[in-house]
Amino acid sequence: MADHSGLIATLLLLLHFTLQLSVLARVLLRPHREPASRMAWVVVVIAVPLVGIIAYLLFGEVNIGQRRADRLRHAQAQLPTLRLDPERAPAGIRPVIPERHRHLFRVGESISGFAPIGGNRAELMADSNAAIDAMVADIDRAQDHVHVLFYIWLPDNNGRRVADALIRAAGRGITCRAMADDLGSRAMIRSEHWRRMAAGGVHLARALPIGNPLVRVLTGRIDLRNHRKIVVIDDWITYCGSQNCADPEFRVKAKYAPWVDAMMRFEGPIARQNQHLFAGDWLPHVDDSIDALLRRPLPQPDPAAIPGLPAQVVGTGPTVRWSAMPQMFEELIYSARRELVVTTPYYVPDESMQAALCASAHRGVNTRVVFPARNDSWVVAAASRSYYAELLEAGVQILEYPDGLLHTKSLTVDGAVTLIGSANMDRRSFELNYENNILFHDPGLTADVRRRQDSYIAASRIVTAAEVATWSRRRRLWNNIIAMLGPVL
Repeated sequence: MADHSGLIATLLLLLHFTLQLSVLARVLLRPHREPASRMAWVVVVIAVPLVGIIAYLLFGEVNIGQRRADRLRHAQAQLPTLRLDPERAPAGIRPVIPERHRHLFRVGESISGFAPIGGNRAELMADSNAAIDAMVADIDRAQDHVHVLFYIWLPDNNGRRVADALIRAAGRGITCRAMADDLGSRAMIRSEHWRRMAAGGVHLARALPIGNPLVRVLTGRIDLRNHRKIVVIDDWITYCGSQNCADPEFRVKAKYAPWVDAMMRFEGPIARQNQHLFAGDWLPHVDDSIDALLRRPLPQPDPAAIPGLPAQVVGTGPTVRWSAMPQMFEELIYSARRELVVTTPYYVPDESMQAALCASAHRGVNTRVVFPARNDSWVVAAASRSYYAELLEAGVQILEYPDGLLHTKSLTVDGAVTLIGSANMDRRSFELNYENNILFHDPGLTADVRRRQDSYIAASRIVTAAEVATWSRRRRLWNNIIAMLGPVL
């Protein structure tokens, strides 16, 4: 009996080592992984074998699931290409971009395939409620179709207002399609308002449905989410920014409220690019082909709007080119010559992103970064602050905004170029989430964004190097430990 027990123990030990070595080999051979990430996972798998192996199988790879990936590829193959040679475009939509900024848009085009397009007008919404007011008014005026996609759609006042507007539009014969992330919008999806929209003729879809969580973890990661915020109306009006479909009081996390967001309303051919992005998300989930809409002739702007501002949609995600979003951020940061202002709620950079911000300050660029003083994620808050000392030493000015959760994701360069949208400067946005941003060149509109950024700065507290130096050893140790986990989170 003892011999059998010893044999079983030996076999189990061999099985354990075989499994551990197999996982370690996968960690080392997996493409598109930073050395720091590989090292972190190797340490975890060796130090806590059982927990480390399970953690890696659940969260170690950017795996959306084979069937889902196949559907996404099939959907993308159905969509017409949206390529446009800016130099040969009709005069009404030809983008006018100074030579020193054109390379930024070439990076954006390499990601989504969308060239910059002119003939657009845009307006920065005054606040979250004003953005919802404008969306509802545009939906009520829609003549052909309305498409909306939100990561978080709550059944609160603003969430219900948009749902009611869609029901009204569908009732008068407007084709309405609404999509919400299955995790972020679960409260709305389970609510009577979702059922009312379905009964009212609104076509609905859940982005990246989870289904049975126990089954889902075997086929792909649950935490790969659609973080986009897209509204397209009549192929001409579109919205882009950080705002979800919810009240700024954000009652599901009321102690961090209000959520402070920035949303922009665009009119012009740029809407077609957001339309294309929406279609790419819609088609894999619903048997409702809308590619014919994308084959219509591109709407031309009113002559009075020419030349209009040049803009470009940049859509990223785990099935898009690797490292696309951080490359976009870094190219913008390195292009700054005079001033760089960044606002983001979540800052967990990779080494090259941190180096880019430090290099910006080192070369004399007035570099300012605004974070929320209180973050709804204690993990991100700790990790972010582990980077403060190096940023401050390089000359980056760090400000913490106290009046709610600063949720605005914006980056302005030299008062001329702006990137605004859903992407944060963290690894989740870089690798795991589907994101949408708009890059544009326009000194006038960038000045509006700068004024909004300045309002955040004026209300914020400057974090000094002397203050960070007084942090206790225990606090610094905690921040650095959490930051070390960044590559495995």
